[in-house]
Parts: sequence; structure tokens; C-alpha cells
Amino acid sequence: MNVAERFAGSQVLVTGGLGFIGSNLARRLVGAGADVTVMDAMIPDYGGNPFNVHDIRDRLTVNISDVRDRAAMDHLIQGKDYLFNLAGQVSHLDSMRDPFTDLDINCRSQLSILESCRHRNPGVKVVFAGSRQQYGRPQYLPVDEQHPLHPVDVNGINKLAGEWYHILYSRTYGVRAASLRLTNTYGPGQLVKHSRQGFIAWFLRQALEGGDIELFGDGTQLRDLTFVEDVVDAFLLAASSERADGQAYNLAGETPISLGDLARLLVEITGQGAVRHVPFPPERQLIDIGSYYGSAAKIGAELGWRPRTPLREGLERTIRYYRDHLRHYL
Repeated sequence: MNVAERFAGSQVLVTGGLGFIGSNLARRLVGAGADVTVMDAMIPDYGGNPFNVHDIRDRLTVNISDVRDRAAMDHLIQGKDYLFNLAGQVSHLDSMRDPFTDLDINCRSQLSILESCRHRNPGVKVVFAGSRQQYGRPQYLPVDEQHPLHPVDVNGINKLAGEWYHILYSRTYGVRAASLRLTNTYGPGQLVKHSRQGFIAWFLRQALEGGDIELFGDGTQLRDLTFVEDVVDAFLLAASSERADGQAYNLAGETPISLGDLARLLVEITGQGAVRHVPFPPERQLIDIGSYYGSAAKIGAELGWRPRTPLREGLERTIRYYRDHLRHYL
């Protein structure tokens, strides 16, 4: 059985559901026959985009509301079998410029969501979108789940707290929850309006527009990338497995690549653009983590997940998507 088919007939709520990963997850669930509600606050510059569900709009329910609204969560969580909790502030830079908003969305609201689950629907299964940023600067590579957690920015601290609220409620109150520590997800539907939500989509836009891909420093920093369809697989596996309850898992790409090699690969695939080295902006260098790539051995052994999409294939599919639809994301 395809993992998505396990959700046929189920009631599902996706927070951040008009965003990049949430909309791809919603599309897979709708295709499998789930009854899906997506919740999104549509905060400017956060990534929510109605075009992300334009092709399935008549097959799901869209609720424009904020996870910080406890009354809305109390209402929407009732009767749901699964909650995919992807709503969040994901910009590391923005978290340093406006730490209290990041605290409110990534920390306080997560506790509020879990209280809604505990009091209104304690039987719901929750999967939370964590972040590799929870680890901070790696002390060794690849990073596994035993690595110390020393975030270097406000976002990493609040994502770590949000994750631990989920694990605490799973172990203490029986609100079954798991967390996936995501790393550099890319693919169709990603925000490309600005560069504050990660380098991949910004590199992609610069190449598609025939501009310079700007590399901070020497470009030798290593990263692992995960294609969004593989990430959706991980969310579905974690939601459908009792073994995942109370656990946190790394996701990881197949093979790490340097930022310089990635930029050059995008220029090669698009057939345009160029690569230019520029000095590190001070505010970015303060929170840069150097090279990072993770180990997905734990989720592989326990849930059977592994990245399946080769990097070049995933980038080619993403580029084709934006060549057709870029105007909807600018």
C-alpha cells in the first residue's frame, strides 16, 4: 500500500497549509481520499499562497485563520484524526530582527495548539515540523539525533522549544506527537519573493532570471537538500506509525553538496545566470552554521524512510514548475 493510501477517509488538519510543504502534503492527502482542511494566516512574506492549491481548491477546505487564535484552533481540531503542524516563522534573519514575533508563533502558539488538542481532541495524532537549526553549529558530521542542541539564533531556540512541547504532551498527556527536523527542503511551491527563507529558492530565482547567484564567502559550505515529495513521505510515515509517538527524527539528503557546486549546477540546468562570490553580510555571518549535513539513519531504521529523489532530478522538476508558474510567486 502506498503510504498516502493509509489516510483514505480520515479527517486531516494542516496548519500552514497554503505554504510550501503544507500544500504539497495537502495535495497528496486529497489524492489519497482524505478529508483535508488547510489553515493558514496568510501573513505577508511567510509563504502562504492560494496558487499552491489552485488545482485542488474544490477538493479541500481552506480556513484563513492564525494558529495564535486559540478559539479557531479549538474549533478546527475537533473531529480530526491527524494534525500536520507546519505553521511557523521560518526565517532565521527575521527571528533575530523581530524575536518576539518568532517567540509568539514558534513557541507560545505551539503550546496553545497542544492545549487545544489536549482539551478538544486528545486522540489526534500530531506531526510537527522541526528544524536542523535546532542543532546550531555542528560538532561532528553527519549530525544525528544524539548531537548536542545549541541553536545559534532565536528561531532555532523557539523551534526547539516548540518541538519539546510536542514531545512532552505526547509522553505526559497522551497527545500522540512526533517531530521531523527538516533540512533545506526544496521543490514546487516554495517562496521565491525574497531570500530570507533559505538559499535554495533564491538561488533558483536568480538563475531563472539570468542574474548572478551570490555566494557568501568561498562557497565551500556543505549542505544536504531534501525534495518536497520525499519530505511529504516522511510526514505521512510519522503520522501513520505508533513507533514515532514521542520521537524526533532527522531528515537528510542523499549526498551533501557545497553551495558553490549547487549554484553551478543550477546555472548548468537553467542554461543561464552566473555565480559571483560576495563578502558575508555581518548579520548573516553571526548566525551561519558552516557546513551541515545530517544522518537519517534513525528514521530509516524505525519508519523505513529515505530520500528517493536524486538532487538533479528534483532541481529539474522544480525549475520546470517555476518556468511555467513563476509569475504567481513574485
